[in-house]
Amino acid sequence: MLVGYARVSKYDQNLELQINALTKVGCEKIFSDKTSGSRMERQGLNDAFSHLREQDVFVVWKLDRLGRNVRGIIDFICEIEKRGVHFKSLTDNIDTTTAAGRFFFHVMTSLAQMERELIIERTRAGLEAARKRGRIGGRKRLMTPSKVESAKKLLKSGLPPREVAKNLGVSIPTLYRWCPANNRL
Repeated sequence: MLVGYARVSKYDQNLELQINALTKVGCEKIFSDKTSGSRMERQGLNDAFSHLREQDVFVVWKLDRLGRNVRGIIDFICEIEKRGVHFKSLTDNIDTTTAAGRFFFHVMTSLAQMERELIIERTRAGLEAARKRGRIGGRKRLMTPSKVESAKKLLKSGLPPREVAKNLGVSIPTLYRWCPANNRL
């Protein structure tokens, strides 16, 4: 039996294209989710997994509909293969019912994993280079040393904290973080 799975990331997106394609290839049962693919723990995917029996074929419209995490996708497909279930991705032309399809799937997932690791390496190298140049990650601080001094002076003069924060263009919690009440005296 062909068992289909469709997923979109947001509730306002439409599953129709995927469901039509899954129906056209003969999926007898179709499960779906309207949630992010970053987590493999999804209700529709869990329902599809529990419905799968030996010799079934689990079908998705495109591999990224199964998930965004390469490790999670590989683990999921290995788990269904242990149960004697095959995998098919329509637009990626992956079909693990054939030796060539299994080979192609493993090559593709290996390339995706390598790409992910290269992105991580480049990101780390870029952050390290920035640190060596004296850059620190994150947003620029709103409270510069001169603003902190101005805030202390304004608060000592009796101006209410709300007015001081408004004048400096910061929130009251930011003002209090930089000028705690016990340090203003």
